[in-house]
Amino acid sequence: MNTNDYTIRLEKTEERAAVENLVREAFWNVYRPGCSEHYVIHVLRDDPAFVKELDFVMEQNGRLIGQNMFMRTVINADDGRVIPVLTMGPIGILPECKRRGYGKKLLDYSLEKAAAMGFGAVLFEGSIGFYGKSGFAYARSFGIRYHDLPEGADDSFFLCKELIPGYLSSVTGVYQTPQGYYVKDADVEAFDRAFPPKEKLRLPGQIF
Repeated sequence: MNTNDYTIRLEKTEERAAVENLVREAFWNVYRPGCSEHYVIHVLRDDPAFVKELDFVMEQNGRLIGQNMFMRTVINADDGRVIPVLTMGPIGILPECKRRGYGKKLLDYSLEKAAAMGFGAVLFEGSIGFYGKSGFAYARSFGIRYHDLPEGADDSFFLCKELIPGYLSSVTGVYQTPQGYYVKDADVEAFDRAFPPKEKLRLPGQIF
């Protein structure tokens, strides 16, 4: 996808390290002191659930400014069926490019491509304030529950978008996060030492 000031395209193997650094910049001190997202994408690319056809970067004037990726996963339906779905992210935009509409453009483009490949729905963890603008709703409205979440606990972080209308209309069940998203702090720390030093800060609004 080409517009006047940016391009969205598939990630190239040789720029993986640059993309990991981009993701590190995008998430540093956002949800925790430091971040783990750059290591998560490093791990996920070797996961069998990784969808290489949906591994996108956003480029502007020869510089990478954004990234998004998708993983295959499932809903274990209450009636015993296993329903194939996607999960997404981390989706990251360089800090100096945030709040300028690039994140939504990258999101909408990548969702369009996922739909074109025939995937039925995307479920993931995010803010309804941002992702609702691209058609996401609370997963509970589809009858889908987040694994390991106690009954009655806040599930407002758990979002869903049907890519095929009605894909989840006869489904209730439990969503399963791909195991590749679970990384050990010690592994993150070891991986991060290969990057330029950055200060970890405890900031208001962090959730970890």
